[in-house]
Amino acid sequence: MNFTRLAITNKAIDLLNQLKANHEPLIFHQSGGCCDGSAPMLLEKKDMYLDESDILLGNLEGVNFYMNKDQFEYWKHTHLTIDITKGRGSSFSLEIPLGCRFIIKSRLLTNEENRYFNSI
Repeated sequence: MNFTRLAITNKAIDLLNQLKANHEPLIFHQSGGCCDGSAPMLLEKKDMYLDESDILLGNLEGVNFYMNKDQFEYWKHTHLTIDITKGRGSSFSLEIPLGCRFIIKSRLLTNEENRYFNSI
């Protein structure tokens, strides 16, 4: 089986596609740092410096999702689903001016998923 660490809701896909129409190329980044902390931020790729401390977790609708490796240590046993909620976050994410923000919904990985990810 082919497991993934990420999923995205249909509502979040709709918002992502709206933003992709005006801001490409894009990336998701979850730093665990200041502002919204562990909330995923959608940024124009040119506005984000990625280095060896950033881990590529997967791709959502053509947009790579990166997480800082220190943050990944907290989340490595979970499957993440990107969703949206109403309200403004305190980040630099592109959806903030639209009155909503991306959020993470998580669940623990199954034993089978854990075995798979530990083997790669």
